[in-house]
Parts: sequence; structure tokens; C-alpha cells
Amino acid sequence: GLNTPFYNASHVAWRAHVRKHVQAELEPVAGDWDAAAVSGDDAKAEAFFRRAYLASCKAGIVQSLCGQPWPARFTDVAAPEGYTAFHELITLEEVFRVGVGVGWHTEGAAIGLPPVWTFGIPGNPELEERCAREVLSGSKIACLAVTEPTGGSDVAGLQTTALDDGNGHFIVSGEKKWITNGIYADFLTVAVRTGGPGNSGLSMLLIERNSPGLQVRKMLCQGVWASGTTFVTFEDVRVPKSNLIGELNEGFKQIMYNFNHERWALAAQAVRLARTCLEESIRHARTRKTFGKFLVEHQVIQHKLCEMGRACESLQSWMESITFQLCTMTKEEQNLKLGGHIALLKVHSTKLCEFCAREAMQIFGGIGYTRTGKGEKVERIYRELRPIAIGGGSEEIMLNLAATQFRFVERRSPDPRDKRIAELQEELRKLRASGDEGRAKL
Repeated sequence: GLNTPFYNASHVAWRAHVRKHVQAELEPVAGDWDAAAVSGDDAKAEAFFRRAYLASCKAGIVQSLCGQPWPARFTDVAAPEGYTAFHELITLEEVFRVGVGVGWHTEGAAIGLPPVWTFGIPGNPELEERCAREVLSGSKIACLAVTEPTGGSDVAGLQTTALDDGNGHFIVSGEKKWITNGIYADFLTVAVRTGGPGNSGLSMLLIERNSPGLQVRKMLCQGVWASGTTFVTFEDVRVPKSNLIGELNEGFKQIMYNFNHERWALAAQAVRLARTCLEESIRHARTRKTFGKFLVEHQVIQHKLCEMGRACESLQSWMESITFQLCTMTKEEQNLKLGGHIALLKVHSTKLCEFCAREAMQIFGGIGYTRTGKGEKVERIYRELRPIAIGGGSEEIMLNLAATQFRFVERRSPDPRDKRIAELQEELRKLRASGDEGRAKL
């Protein structure tokens, strides 16, 4: 109800459109979808997923979550008037009212498609067109496969290999873990090692699900059941070299290029979850009676609500400030200037959401510990927050990234061991030189 410099009539109309979609397609089935996924009724869970995904594509929800600009080249769905990052923020705010697992039915496309059309598939533009169009039409599913059993945040250390067989194919071998939407995916955007160690030896391939030797299996996780968290195995999978995304050994740059957007979106999801905890707590406190009066009349509850409210309001302002930067900077400028800011925003949003989920659980009491009824949303948020706090870069990695980007340490203190190492290296150099001189005389 307050004035804002960020939103106009187009944003109001888009929020109404997305909210109507969420209320019709996602909220009514969220509980049953969760139950099917966690109970092992995989066929029913997949039916929920594909039905929701198709509806979200038809409504432009998926298209609006793939970053800027609107992917008009690959979809017939029209963008909202004056489409900006604030429209995407609104989509995130509305979709994630239902929680992370259900909200993440869009995640595979949101992070798996941008590398495909940003860097292209020079050797097979027809595949690029087919993948993007089919995924945005809702007939096919995509996912991003980077994280491995041996590490996630350390992208440069990934071990899945793609060896050139000399006959027009890469032979891909390795494993990927915690891959969102992977069990449903028809297209996998996969980070592989095509060169030497470190970040200079990485590439990205678009691999189709029906490739022989590619296997997927659902992982049993604490939450986000509806999203289909997946373990992917590549056993000598033959992938045409023409499926290379962008250029050979440029994969690290491609992965990093979209990280700011992914982390901003995860932060927005956490902000929405925190606000949902506050909203549900107020609604419950106004109707629940204890000791002869409504819960909200108790001062201790009022204080809890106010603490949650002040935190949510400040975080929302920070989120909108960063979103404004996304609207006014080029992608290159964003990646140069916003990495540290978005890293801190992500950390703050997940920590705040954790606080709000705990406080909401206290306000709801036993009702909030139950997967059905009035406390259903709070229970789900409490259970599902961790993947946002860890995924896209853990809180600890984000803090390190921010400290580096802001150059907190201008000059590293000298380490006494460095001097001794230099002395030993010089001694070794002299020994080798004397050895070479001796062999020369012989």
C-alpha cells in the first residue's frame, strides 16, 4: 500500500496473473504432490510435475524465470508489457508462496536453458532451437547438471570427463548429484572436463536423456520432494561433439556467467518464504485463542511478529535495490560489480528465513509441526529451506566470495614459512644446476 519507484501498472497486472495461476494450479495440489513424492508414488508425482510445468509454460511463468531479456525467439507466449527483472521478482514472490519443492518445478529450465541460448550450440543450431522451444512449450523438461558427489561449490574441481574419441564424439563418464528436476529431464546441460585440471579445462554439453549409458535415480532428501532431486550417472555416454555449448574449455566462464542471476533468484525465494511465515503467523494469531484471548493479543506474540516484520521489510528493500541494479546494468557490469552484493544478500535472506520459520513454528505450536491443516505452509518452509542456504553456493562460500570481491584484505601478512620455502627452492635450484654442470663435464 506504500508508494514505490519500482512498480507500475504492468507489474500490478503481472502479479494478478501469476497469483491467479498459483491459486489455480499449484496451491490446491501442493500437499498431495508432496505426499506422492515422499511416499514413493513416483508415477503420481511425475504426473503432478508435468501437469504443473505445462501449465506454467502456457502462462509464461517459466519464461519469466529465465533472466533478461524475455526469450521471445523460442516461445510464442508474449512478455508482460515493459518486462524487466521486477516482473521476474514478482513471479518468484508469487510462485514460492507454496514452498520450495513445488516452486522448483520451474528450476531446471530457469538454470539449465540460459547457457544454451546465451552461448549457443555452434555445431548444431537445430538442437539449440529444438531444446529451447520444446522446453518452453512445456513438452520437454531441462535441468542443469554441475554438482558432483565430491563437491558442489568447488566447480573448478569437478571430475566428470568428456574424452574425444577421435570419431566425432565425446565419451562422457562420471556422476552428478543433487540435480533438480533431473529424474524428469529430457535435456541435461552438463559441465564436463574436456581439458586439464582447474577451471581452464571445463566445457558444457547438452546431452539428451535417451543417450545410452545415462542413468538417473531419485534421491531421498529432507525436503523439496516435489522437485525431483536426482543422482545422474554417465557410463561411457557417447555425445556428438556438435552438442558442445559455446567453445571448448570455456565451460567455467559459462557457469559463472549465470551465477549472479541464480543466486539472486534463490535469495528472492527465501525472502518470499520468510514473508509467508510472517503472513501465516499473523493470520493464525488473529484466530487462535489461548487463556481467554486471541494469541495476537499476547505481548510476547506481538513482539515476535514485529521482529519478523522489521527483518522482512529491510530485506525486501535490499532485494528491490539489487533488482533495480539488474534493470540498469548490462550483464557484464552486473557480473563485475554485483557478485559480492548478491552473495551477502543470499546469506542474509536464508538466515532471516530460518529465523522467521523458527518464530512461526513457535507461534503455531504443534499445528506448525503437522504437514496438513493450518500449519502446512510453515511446516513445509521449515523443512525445505536448507537447499536454498546450500545450493548455488553455501553461506560460507558466499561470505568468502563477498570478502574477496570487496577486497577486505588489501595486503596479505607475510608468512614466515614463505621465506623458508623460498630458501629451500633456491637450494634445490643450485643443486640441480650443479648436477647439470657435472653431467656436462662428463
